[in-house]
Amino acid sequence: MSLIEIIMPKMGESIMEATILKWLKKVGDKVEADEYLLEVATDKIDTEVPSSHTGILTEILVPEGKVAEIGKPICLIQTNGEEQNDFSKTTQVSEKLVQEILDIQTLTGINLEPISNINSSNTEGLRFYSPLVLSICKKEKISNSELESIAGTGVEGRVTKRDIFAFLESRTSFIPLKTKEEVKVKPMIISGNDEIIQMDRMRRMIADRMVESVRVAPHVTSFVETDMTNVAIWRNNIKDSFKKQYGENITYTPILVEAIAKAIKDFPQINASVNGDKIIIKAKINIGMAVALPSGNLIVPVIHNADQYDLIGLTKKINDLTKRARENKLRPEDLEGGTYSFSNIGTFGNIMGTPIIMQPQVAIMAFGAIQKKPSVIETPQGDLLGIRHKMFISHSYDHRVVDGSLGGQFVKRVSDYLEGFEINRELV
Repeated sequence: MSLIEIIMPKMGESIMEATILKWLKKVGDKVEADEYLLEVATDKIDTEVPSSHTGILTEILVPEGKVAEIGKPICLIQTNGEEQNDFSKTTQVSEKLVQEILDIQTLTGINLEPISNINSSNTEGLRFYSPLVLSICKKEKISNSELESIAGTGVEGRVTKRDIFAFLESRTSFIPLKTKEEVKVKPMIISGNDEIIQMDRMRRMIADRMVESVRVAPHVTSFVETDMTNVAIWRNNIKDSFKKQYGENITYTPILVEAIAKAIKDFPQINASVNGDKIIIKAKINIGMAVALPSGNLIVPVIHNADQYDLIGLTKKINDLTKRARENKLRPEDLEGGTYSFSNIGTFGNIMGTPIIMQPQVAIMAFGAIQKKPSVIETPQGDLLGIRHKMFISHSYDHRVVDGSLGGQFVKRVSDYLEGFEINRELV
């Protein structure tokens, strides 16, 4: 008989902790290897964590509602094998975690002494700062002494993102105004008939990210109106046979994604992120698509290597991601690595919008509803008046690194690919 520590596994890029939502097993239960033990939530996704061993759950180390650190034990399982506690493996995980923290320090330029002195897996008594907190400190020029003075509200007094934002707000409030008038926040007036709805965790997370994106990136939006007639006719002609042959419904979305991927190859500077004064051009084209959930919230799963799919592959991939997103079955890797994003707001009947950039990307596109409109058609014999399927495309971009020329040319190139869609195109 041996006692095994089950470690909180790595949940995705830059995720250092997870909140325990629900234990699916209780103390005394038999657990099989790869059987789900618990449900957790990170700042990117809710998911289930499997057991790495078969045995009896003897102790839960992190109760529901509490935060578990990546690489740290969350429960104990008693096995029938002769294996001993794999402390070497645990140490390796912790050392890897420490190294990731040190790498973040190097990347952000922040050298916090409590972190820089870590040279072993024993982090007891040292204050931990997540990569997100360090990144915000770098952007806001928060000094080491200021960071040390912030009272943390997270687990074991950890400084959270909300603690940093609260500190920044209080620091700003001490800046004297030219009028020397005290800034007063008017109390909100709530009547007896008003309904008060508490934001859920995902809505709070979305709110924080949207505010942060607008604060970090100066948004500029360009618009084009696109003739979607060829696309609409082609899809209408093949949708029934496509469904019969491939068992999938083909929507406009894979065609839109294909056009974006082609345009990114023409203008790779749009497929980028910003790190300080450096622009990082991404080699892979990973396109995120906004999906509306039954709760009303949005989530953005990623089509990795979108340029390597044909329309059949894109259709299957998009339908799969959309279905699993709405059923809360996305995996952490489904949300990672996005380099450019879009939202199909036409599904809500909207004709255009000004989307907010998904940080650290530098641009995002929105496709409006396709509408039949009277339009001037140019022919060699002269201009004619006809009915065409038209759609507005909106392109929001970070004006720190994307000028109007690049932002405008990119959205126009997407439009050109859609307008030039071959009406007799064969699926291969």
